[in-house]
Amino acid sequence: MSFPVVVWILTALAAVVVVLTRLRLSGEGAAGRFSISRRVPMAHFVSGLVALVLWVGVLLAPEDSALGGPLVGIAAIASWWVTAICGLLILARWLPARGRHVPEAAGDGWSDGPGLSLLAHLGMVVGVLVFTYAYLTAAV
Repeated sequence: MSFPVVVWILTALAAVVVVLTRLRLSGEGAAGRFSISRRVPMAHFVSGLVALVLWVGVLLAPEDSALGGPLVGIAAIASWWVTAICGLLILARWLPARGRHVPEAAGDGWSDGPGLSLLAHLGMVVGVLVFTYAYLTAAV
């Protein structure tokens, strides 16, 4: 399997993470131990959509076009990093805590614990590292 194929697969998986995170956290009863600001999932979704649109443009457009230029590529990578950092902040709702007044972790219909969130958002960080490497080495 060639490196560009891996980048396309990771791009599709990143799109799934962005959309499913939006769906999972859109309700009032999101799973986790702590509640997080509504702005973090919104920033995750918006920056993820911007990153996805710019990144697909970079992958498809010729290098000598405006969409295939270096500024769009840098903006796409920066948007991916914002998305990944917001995803890590979303994981903060699962941080363990001790004490008498610590709320119990709430579940939802998606999973019983943080496994799905960990897989998605740590995978997103790895994917963004691959995107950054691929862009810096001109592999895509």
